[in-house]
Amino acid sequence: MAARRERVPGEPEREKPRRVEPARGEPLGFPRRRPVAGAHVSPVPWWAVLLQGIVGVLIGLALLATPAAATVALVQLVGLYWFVAGVFALVRIFLPTRRVGWGWLLLGGALGILAGLLVLQHPLWSAIVVPTVLIVYLGAYGVVIGIIHLVEAARGGGWGIGVLGVLGIVLGGLLLLSPVAAALALPWVLGVLALAGGILAIAGSFSIRRLEAER
Repeated sequence: MAARRERVPGEPEREKPRRVEPARGEPLGFPRRRPVAGAHVSPVPWWAVLLQGIVGVLIGLALLATPAAATVALVQLVGLYWFVAGVFALVRIFLPTRRVGWGWLLLGGALGILAGLLVLQHPLWSAIVVPTVLIVYLGAYGVVIGIIHLVEAARGGGWGIGVLGVLGIVLGGLLLLSPVAAALALPWVLGVLALAGGILAIAGSFSIRRLEAER
């Protein structure tokens, strides 16, 4: 048994360690876990995710059931958006807080208003032209990105990037070879994507609600 050391005169007295009493109902030796603030908290309410999923399902069903009418309606919404965005761009010219030159705002506003008016005044014509232009853009983008990936693969980027480059060039070339046919098939592709995304959003909303209820 170790001998008890006597305190030297003038030496400050050491404080005895205090014993921490456990809380009532808490087991000895195991500290109680406190709930973490912000755990299982979604930045978006579950009902907003549910509403987004329902809208996605409705749009997907509309595109699959009536692709022609749904395409015309969506293109009209795009035209309305372009028109409104063009008007706001012109309004921003006269605002003192603008961070872009007035010339760019004038050009963007004029193009937006012109494109919006053309789409709104020619709904049937724009329902074919706008998807076709989108397909041509996606095809050219795929070819360019594919070439960039092939260059990166040749410089040591790996065979995976090379495979992606080949796929991008092939898919982009197919879109450019038959843009009208791809534009006609676009409503079905968008319909399937919207339907699948809506179903996943609905399922995710119930998961968010369950996690919020368990907090």
